[in-house]
Amino acid sequence: MSYKQNRRSFIGKLSLAGAASLLGAPALASAGTGLIGAKERTTHASAPADLKITDVTCGFIKGGHDLIVKVSTNQGIVGWGQGVDAVDGTYYMVKQMGNRLKGQNPLNPNRIQEDLRKGAFFGGAQSGVYVAVMGAIETALWDVTGKALGVPVYQLLGGKFRDKVRVYCDTALYTARNPTPDDYAKSAKGAVDKGYTAVKFDIDEGNDPNKYDRYNWTANPAELDRMYNSIAAVRKAVGPKIDICVDMHGRYDATTGHRVAKLMEPLNLMFLEEPIPADNMDVYKEITKSTSTPICAGENMYLAYGFTRVLADGGVDIIMPDLQKTGGLGEGQRIANLANLYYVPFSPHMVASFIGAMATAHVCASVPNFHILEWQTYMDTEQIYKDVVKYDKPFVEKGFITVSDKPGIGVDINEEGMKKYHPKDIPFFV
Repeated sequence: MSYKQNRRSFIGKLSLAGAASLLGAPALASAGTGLIGAKERTTHASAPADLKITDVTCGFIKGGHDLIVKVSTNQGIVGWGQGVDAVDGTYYMVKQMGNRLKGQNPLNPNRIQEDLRKGAFFGGAQSGVYVAVMGAIETALWDVTGKALGVPVYQLLGGKFRDKVRVYCDTALYTARNPTPDDYAKSAKGAVDKGYTAVKFDIDEGNDPNKYDRYNWTANPAELDRMYNSIAAVRKAVGPKIDICVDMHGRYDATTGHRVAKLMEPLNLMFLEEPIPADNMDVYKEITKSTSTPICAGENMYLAYGFTRVLADGGVDIIMPDLQKTGGLGEGQRIANLANLYYVPFSPHMVASFIGAMATAHVCASVPNFHILEWQTYMDTEQIYKDVVKYDKPFVEKGFITVSDKPGIGVDINEEGMKKYHPKDIPFFV
């Protein structure tokens, strides 16, 4: 549907008399012509004031661990959003939130999110599944808004600082059983050969034969040797100019976190991710202050509130919120801007499909303190990630995502393609 304001009504809204007294008649004529021309050259997908939400539905992929939300409107404009990790069993939560939104104008993502959050103050709106679902809906609202107004999401967020977003390649070597240092080196070299300038490896291995106890996460000397030797092999393979990230998935205790951070200092890591669980900022602060290895955390923190103390206390060097989990795109920008006040880099965690990656990229483009974004190597090769989205360009080129200039997020869901991966016991977009 097209919507164009007519020339007469637009001139009327310029408040001619007041403008004439300030600009003078010649300047006014020039300004009016320029504004009219700009207005008439802009294509609108809808009459924004008449836009209404008609339905909020969802589907799932990856065994139900990834949520895809669809916001439908009375003008045929559809918005898409994604939630991850904290979304198992949330079909009815999506329906419940969606029922509250029917009939509302979708062009107010921040206000709608605030209503959803404050409306569930006693219903889990502080963290976990509620926030992940709310964030997926909020992302879809930004997508609708961009499509309705004919602008990309980054423009709605205030414009962009960069056209491309750098990613690091999580090599997914964790899928191998007890990989050797040579395996680490080969995997790293393979990622660099594809054009990536930063790689990530996990060093938490529950199946490590050196462990004495599956439940004891104090690393013994043999485990520490494995960790160091694996990442040292990576550094040797890729040289000094490639960034290396290391993830411990919040599994270890404080003494291990301290020791690993110190061990890694000669290897010049980009960051050491979550050496301990994310729920004790006092211990994080101690580890961060004790080492030159940058410490990173945040994928298990929720909303901007969840980042206030860690930033104010200097608990970590780098934050990594997951925008498909922590509250959505507006919340992601608020977290980044908060971090910027403390001169802390913003390096989002990202394990979603490409619609989640591009949605996150819009936020990364819109803030000055963006550092790097996560990218999973299996998204380059596994067919599911190509099947579930509509996108006509390569996902990543030479280690960068080019931020879409299309209205909205710039990526749509392919419902037919997604059907192949949807769990059979969950309704599909109804």
